[in-house]
Amino acid sequence: MCGIVGLFLKKPELEARLGAWLAPMLTGMGERGPDSAGFAVYRPAAKGCTVKLTLHHPDERYPWQRLADELAKTLGARVRHEVRASHCVLMSDASEDALRKALAERHPEVHLMGIGETIEIYKEKGRPEDVAARFRLPEFHGSHAIGHTRMATESAVTTEHSHPFSTGLDLCLVHNGSLSNHNRLRGKLRRQGIAFQTDNDSEVAAGYLTWRLRAGASLDQALESALDDLDGFYTFAVGTKDGFAVLRDRFACKPAVLAETEDWVAMASEYRSIAHLPGADDARIWEPAPATVYSWARH
Repeated sequence: MCGIVGLFLKKPELEARLGAWLAPMLTGMGERGPDSAGFAVYRPAAKGCTVKLTLHHPDERYPWQRLADELAKTLGARVRHEVRASHCVLMSDASEDALRKALAERHPEVHLMGIGETIEIYKEKGRPEDVAARFRLPEFHGSHAIGHTRMATESAVTTEHSHPFSTGLDLCLVHNGSLSNHNRLRGKLRRQGIAFQTDNDSEVAAGYLTWRLRAGASLDQALESALDDLDGFYTFAVGTKDGFAVLRDRFACKPAVLAETEDWVAMASEYRSIAHLPGADDARIWEPAPATVYSWARH
């Protein structure tokens, strides 16, 4: 089942509306995924910071301020933070490797959701409308975002098993469908240095794209290769620093709709999550073709 949404804003002057437009898109897929929900938003880090880490701890009273102060002192770096419910986004001018190492050694109780220059990931158990409210989704500004509502069929209903999944810098994936060869592929990717945190098949798809991108492929090329290497039924929406992409498998049995205007590009598992967007009545609307990569990016 599951529901997927994505929104790409073509004009910077619209970025203040991203969260307000995305929230009803996400909640509109509630019947397709009542178990958990999540979204990834792309927006610049705070001034003077070059990397962002989204962290999670189940206790909303977790002392994030103390963690940020400790990292700043340990690394001799600027560390800022922003807390939303059970998640915290750290922004720093320290290196990615230094931050990862310090967190792993000093704070193994904290779960790393995603890392990059612009990405922030928020996901939790519960109905999409509750998750959107918990993380104050309508407040978000940004250039683009993808989201997911989950009906768990292949792994546990936990925060960690929820979508989106991120396995590389500024890369994340949401998935409607199932993969039949994910266990075998997970082992192969681990030998190539890709790390996994769950047994979810969607995380393997994200890891596959990270592996291909590290080898020098473009996002479009990586998705085209996935058609040969990933067995199963799927619709993917993939977020990157510059934009997002959509791919359906060769059978295309999982639903998807795309719509485009001069201001935005939107995708959803069902049109009802697009219909509220301004200009939707005049948008070009189509069903993405099987085995065809659709992508948009800012240059």
